[in-house]
Amino acid sequence: MRIPTPLSTTAIAAAAVLALPGTATAAPAHLSSLQPVVSLAADRLATADLVAAAKWGTDSPIDDPAREQQVLDNVAAQAQQIGADPDEIRRIFRDQIEANKVVQRGLYAQWTAHPDQAPTTKPDLNTVRQTINAINTALVQALADTTPQRTALTCRPELTVAAVEVTHEKHPNLLHTKALARALPHICRD
Repeated sequence: MRIPTPLSTTAIAAAAVLALPGTATAAPAHLSSLQPVVSLAADRLATADLVAAAKWGTDSPIDDPAREQQVLDNVAAQAQQIGADPDEIRRIFRDQIEANKVVQRGLYAQWTAHPDQAPTTKPDLNTVRQTINAINTALVQALADTTPQRTALTCRPELTVAAVEVTHEKHPNLLHTKALARALPHICRD
């Protein structure tokens, strides 16, 4: 059994180059069948900024095992209801959670080094979690819908193409690009 690896450094570099202003203005000619999955993972990562802002300056830790377990249990139950593999969905969502924490830790480091960049308002964490839950539901469905593509030998190249496409489309900064790579290692079932 091969251990899943995150996107290659080349894929991350390609995605980062596409994220630079003024580069790659034309949309990629090929749309990967895994693009919806990667796009939802990126949408989920975008919520990390709000989660970090809500927790900044409070006693709420970045690591929240109880909340993480709740998310994993919910997505596993959703997977089982639609006939997807709950254990596989748990593995994939563990990556989503860890990627989200990459962003939160990166923002905390930035705000600590540059207090003038720290958020001055706190989003309602419960509202943000409702958004995360909606994205989670859509992502579980997208993962179930792409099971044939995720089990194919072409999954890793397709996943790389999808990551580049999403990076081109959403223009994440380098922190979010790095976190996106962390979110994807178990998407392909090797």
